Amino acid sequence: MRITVMGASGQIGTKVVALLAAAGHETVAASRNTGADVLTGEGLLDALAGADVLVDVVNSPNFADGPVLDFFTRSTTNQVAAAKKADVSHYVALSIVGCDALPDSGYMRAKVAQERIITESGLPYTIVRATQFHEFADAITTSLTVDDVVRAPEGLIQPIAGADVAAAVARAAQGAPADGIVDVGGPEKMTFAELAAVALAHRGQTLSIVVDPEAVYFGTKVGETGLITGPGAMLSQTRLADWLATQ
Repeated sequence: MRITVMGASGQIGTKVVALLAAAGHETVAASRNTGADVLTGEGLLDALAGADVLVDVVNSPNFADGPVLDFFTRSTTNQVAAAKKADVSHYVALSIVGCDALPDSGYMRAKVAQERIITESGLPYTIVRATQFHEFADAITTSLTVDDVVRAPEGLIQPIAGADVAAAVARAAQGAPADGIVDVGGPEKMTFAELAAVALAHRGQTLSIVVDPEAVYFGTKVGETGLITGPGAMLSQTRLADWLATQ
């Protein structure tokens, strides 16, 4: 198949391109650097010429509420329009587990808007929702740290290696459209306090970790199930501590 990957220069995109090429597919790595601009639409038709599948793993450079919503609305609308003109038969997009259950987060609202544009487009599609990446464990811990105290929200998180997310996206791109959502998560459901402890141990830092009922994860309370997979999800095998040990 001919598969175009939008956002091919990003953390997930580079891995998806490599996996698809290794599987023998004609893979087009598209990004602003190659002249494909999802915000203006410029170059999208050229990138999608002859493509059977469009893989959308673009991400916003700005996570503030207004800009992130504008980014995903414009970029997805432009990609859908170009995919229709190019007769693409499968739109694969990467999203986030639980995004529709966390409306207090501007980023999550933007991902819901992205999903809606795709599902209402009339194109055959698969949305791969992933849990939070191992690669973000340090950033999450830092975001929760105030005056050398990690204030961990109540609730669970289920970190997954970025390589495992890329594998799930590549797998979806090579299969038939699900016309629905596929959830993928890491092998461990842990508290934010447990994630912080693992991340701090890897850094060689000792900070106090306090479970704070008022603490939020990037602007939202997550609850016990907000960021974890439910029944039927695909689970990866790479544990957070094992992944950190390789870094």
